[in-house]
Amino acid sequence: MADSVPVSAFVCGHPIAHSRSPKIHNHWLRQYGIAGSYVPIDVLPHDAATFFSTLRSQGLAGGNVTIPHKEAAFAAVERRDEAADLIGAVNTLWFEDDLLIGGNTDALGFAANLDEFASGWTQSGPALVLGAGGAARAVIHALKQRGFRDIRIVNRTVARAVELADRFGMGISAHPPAALRELLSDAGLLVNTTALGMAGKGDADAMAANPEMLPRHAVVTDIVYVPLETPLLAAARALGLKTVDGLGMLLHQAVPGFERWFGVRPNVTRELRDMIVADMAPTASVRSS
Repeated sequence: MADSVPVSAFVCGHPIAHSRSPKIHNHWLRQYGIAGSYVPIDVLPHDAATFFSTLRSQGLAGGNVTIPHKEAAFAAVERRDEAADLIGAVNTLWFEDDLLIGGNTDALGFAANLDEFASGWTQSGPALVLGAGGAARAVIHALKQRGFRDIRIVNRTVARAVELADRFGMGISAHPPAALRELLSDAGLLVNTTALGMAGKGDADAMAANPEMLPRHAVVTDIVYVPLETPLLAAARALGLKTVDGLGMLLHQAVPGFERWFGVRPNVTRELRDMIVADMAPTASVRSS
């Protein structure tokens, strides 16, 4: 990265005030002594295409994309990485040879979080994924990359789970909530990708998975990070199961973008995690970016 020209990057969404990405990236800018900036930009849905097409003229080197613009970013870029193509959404933008490139780092963030806090998670057994939305696509991509051959998707609307299973091919199966008891009995990894358990959301739901049904070696993780310990994680921890909260996914997914824009690959440290935890309002309700 040239020392003489400070780099500017961003996170965009609507709304965007809740995003903790600026705190993460500006922490790294200070830590590594980089003369750059990272700012939140509120972009209305009908303005998204224009915003992405004018990044260069705005002096922006790239940025992160959060709800509801990940699909718009997917359509706007001139080239995408494999993860973005398979997941069907873009959360990171950068330029290569004046071409706008789109990537998706959510799968990387998910896997890196488990690597940090649940050593051996890839050998735990079949994976059970709650939900069939965009976050589930990223999780399933990560699971397939890490060698899982039995991935079970449970969703209220089974047709959406079937669509997702078809998208990722062999080893993926789709199921209704009524099948949870049976599916949990030999699952080694339980992943919640739904809003169930998020602050401000009810936790009485047909999708609620009872961790008592899991084997004792199972790992339970939730991509929700507000509250840091969701009811699902609390119940699993009380049973002695290994649990991993969703905050690490947010922190680790930020690493590749920072490296592309600012030329330094940052580390996810306890200091950074503690800073974000201290910043989290008890009633906030966000899952990513």
